[in-house]
Amino acid sequence: MPSMLSDEKSTAHALQKAQTALLRQQHTKGYWVGELQGDSILESEYILLKFILEQESDPDLPLIANYLRSLQQADGGWTLFPGGPSDLAGTVKAYFALKLLGDDVDAPHMRVARDVVRKLGGAELCNSFTRFYLAALGQISYDACPSIPPEIILIPKWIYFNLYAVSAWSRTMILPLAIVSAFRPVRKLSAEQGISELFNDIAAANSAAGKLKGLPRSWREMFLLIDLSLKRYEKTAVTPLRPRAIREAEKWLLDHLEGSEGLGAIFPPMVYILIVLRILGYSDNHPVVQKAHRDLKDLFIRDGDSIRIQPCWSPVWDTGIALHALAEAQISPDDPVAQKASQWLLAKECRVGSDWTKNCPDVEPSGWFFEFENPHYPDVDDTAMVAMALKRAGGPTAAAAVKRGVNWLLAMQNDDGGWAAFDRTRSRPILEHVPFADHNAIQDPSCPDIAGRTLECLGHNGLKYDHPAVRKAVSFLKETQEKEGCWFGRWGVNYIYGTWQVLTGLRSVGEPMDQRFIRRAADWLRSCQKPDGSWGESCQSYDNPELKGRGPSTPSQTAWGAMGLMAVAGAQDPAVVRAINWLVENQTSEGDWDEPWFTGTGFPRVFYLKYHLYRLYFPLTALARYQRLQAAS
Repeated sequence: MPSMLSDEKSTAHALQKAQTALLRQQHTKGYWVGELQGDSILESEYILLKFILEQESDPDLPLIANYLRSLQQADGGWTLFPGGPSDLAGTVKAYFALKLLGDDVDAPHMRVARDVVRKLGGAELCNSFTRFYLAALGQISYDACPSIPPEIILIPKWIYFNLYAVSAWSRTMILPLAIVSAFRPVRKLSAEQGISELFNDIAAANSAAGKLKGLPRSWREMFLLIDLSLKRYEKTAVTPLRPRAIREAEKWLLDHLEGSEGLGAIFPPMVYILIVLRILGYSDNHPVVQKAHRDLKDLFIRDGDSIRIQPCWSPVWDTGIALHALAEAQISPDDPVAQKASQWLLAKECRVGSDWTKNCPDVEPSGWFFEFENPHYPDVDDTAMVAMALKRAGGPTAAAAVKRGVNWLLAMQNDDGGWAAFDRTRSRPILEHVPFADHNAIQDPSCPDIAGRTLECLGHNGLKYDHPAVRKAVSFLKETQEKEGCWFGRWGVNYIYGTWQVLTGLRSVGEPMDQRFIRRAADWLRSCQKPDGSWGESCQSYDNPELKGRGPSTPSQTAWGAMGLMAVAGAQDPAVVRAINWLVENQTSEGDWDEPWFTGTGFPRVFYLKYHLYRLYFPLTALARYQRLQAAS
């Protein structure tokens, strides 16, 4: 069907423009880093932090408030992602932050925000992490917050619930909050500064975090009973392990600040650590405190009279994907662009073990992290992407690091055949019922999207379908396939992301692509492709399964859909051609694409991300792969 084929000249021209646009973005040191955009809680929580620390005279706060106001939606609330519904916790924190900075409660934007909160059930229904902010500012009792005893640091690994049984990001949040929970600091505010007007039932908001009638009948009720018992324990004078637990927790936190751009190098624990350091008696001019403040300020982006805040930096991730895209476009390892990027990535390899060694001790340290500096937390996804990019475009100097990275990936495979993000783990579904697990990510389980990317990396490094690790992974993917034929996307939105990753990984390891389970996945991708050739999926698909594969068209998701089908059907498939045509026709004059929507995932149903370079390097990869496969056909 020649009339359906994308014009080769226009595709080549679009690819060249995209490649030029990407090369313009490369830093002189060799890396790429795009803006990483989250939702309004970044700005509101920073303002609340400064009030907790009694540092509300900070001249940056009015500029942060300007940006925060710009995110308010027409209905008066603040959302988790563009186009999403108003979020209760986000709206409560935004309202509180603006009120503390002097916004008149009778101003129209404050009145409508207040109405949204009360319609959503009132501030008493906020999640655990929001309640800690409210308690620290005297709006509710700490009894309304889940108890997190610092003694968790002393629990041995053989106990079902221990610090290394939860996700890496939970670890960096739980331990600081455990110290907050123990000391219960309160910044006194005047009644006029408070937000009693946001509660539908202030008495209920100040009561204990849960009530039981009779014996527990579920794991949730069991954990509520444990929580109530812990609260009673906290109020006794006999806490013999508490001093030791505080010392051990402080040491753990200081150790994990070493060499990193903040605790965990992500926003929530970077905020909490400042409260903890104040509790533990560190002065404002202490070097550790000053660095913690600098690390947060480094996440600021000033734009005119406003400041927005990133949740973290993403240079290793961005550079790995950019170099992989250029490798798909057949850049030579001898090209100065590839050499600079490769050398920068090689310098970021983790050569010292940290938390991950608790569950995976018997492998030479390797792996790559996400940010500029975060040596305690290399992750499987970044390592797979970087090892794959370096294998393709790093040349001989990268060979030893790539081999170490692949060995590390193999060691990090879970017993179920999949891979998690930061640790070698097993599923502990009971932990989802812990009262402070309502950020929806207390576990770091195996997920299909990371398994798919890891298979893609292994395939590029010569491991094929007959390798035992590959066979285990394929079995895991068969077991986790959705009934429609797609796969869940834990780290990208959502089923389009997961399905693309899996199909590309299966292709890379030489899995026969005519199998029924693979054809079902391809059929699902075809079923949600739009008539114009594009794909789009909303973050709301995490809440509503009926929205799988449905949402506004985006360049990144269209590229994912196209590459998923290319893995199964090749470049001449009409659906692939329509997708490539859509990308060509929607490219901007600067060589990239417009993408206002969020297509990255932090915590499903809780926190989403917009990677500002996704709109460029994924379409570039798809165009390059299309051109390469067309030339080979």
